[in-house]
Amino acid sequence: MRLAPLLPGALFLAALLALPLAGPAFGALFPDVAEPLYRRESFLALTVSHAWLVLASLVPAAAIGIGLGVAATRPGAREVRVIADALVGFAQAVPPVAVIAIAVPVVGFGVAPSLLALVCYATLPVLRATTGALATVPADVLDAARGAGMTPRQMLIQVELPLAAPPILAGLRVAAVLAVATAAVGAVAGASCLGTPIIAGLVNGNPAWVIQGAVLTGLMAFAVDGLLGALGRRITASSP
Repeated sequence: MRLAPLLPGALFLAALLALPLAGPAFGALFPDVAEPLYRRESFLALTVSHAWLVLASLVPAAAIGIGLGVAATRPGAREVRVIADALVGFAQAVPPVAVIAIAVPVVGFGVAPSLLALVCYATLPVLRATTGALATVPADVLDAARGAGMTPRQMLIQVELPLAAPPILAGLRVAAVLAVATAAVGAVAGASCLGTPIIAGLVNGNPAWVIQGAVLTGLMAFAVDGLLGALGRRITASSP
C-alpha cells in the first residue's frame, strides 16, 4: 500500500524511457505515417521544460491564492473574499487558449503567455482551499491562542496555517494537476513542453505524435497527483 502512490510515477518514467524505442510499434499502428516517432526534440527535454512551466506557475499561483485566502479570512474582510473569488473565478473561466491569444500581442510568443494562463488556472483552487481551511479552524483554539497572549500574526503563523495545512495542500494538489494538463496548451504559443508533439501532430496530420504527447502529459498528471496525495496524507497524519 505504501508503494501505491509511487506507481503513477513509475509508469510515467517507464513510458518516458520506452517511447524513444517505440518507433516500430507506432509504425505498425500507423503505416501511412512517414515519421511515426516524434524526434524533433527528446521526450526528456520536453518533460523537463514541461515540469519547469508547471513549477514556475505554481509558485506565484500559491503565493497569490494563499495570500488572498489569508486576507479574505481576516476579521471584517468579507468584501475582500467576494471580490477575490469573483476576480480569480473570472480568470479561470477564460479558456487558456484565449488567455494565450490575448497575451501574445503584449508579451510575445514563448513561455510568458503560457505562464500567465497557468497562473490564472492554478490560483483558484489554492484560494478556495485556503479560505475554506482557515474558516474551519475551531473558534475555541483561536480563543485559547488569544488568551495565551498571541498577536494576530502569531496566531496565523503558529496556529491557523498549521491546522489549515492539509486542506491547503489538497488545493495545491488540484492546482498542480490542472497546471500539468493545461501546460500542454502552451505549445500553441511556441513554449517547449509535452504539448509540442500534440500540436505538431495536429498540424501535420500525424496521430502518432498526438498520442505520444498526450500519453506523457496524462501520466505526468497522474504522477504528480499520486506524489502530492502521499505528501498530503503524511502531513495530515502528523498534524495535531
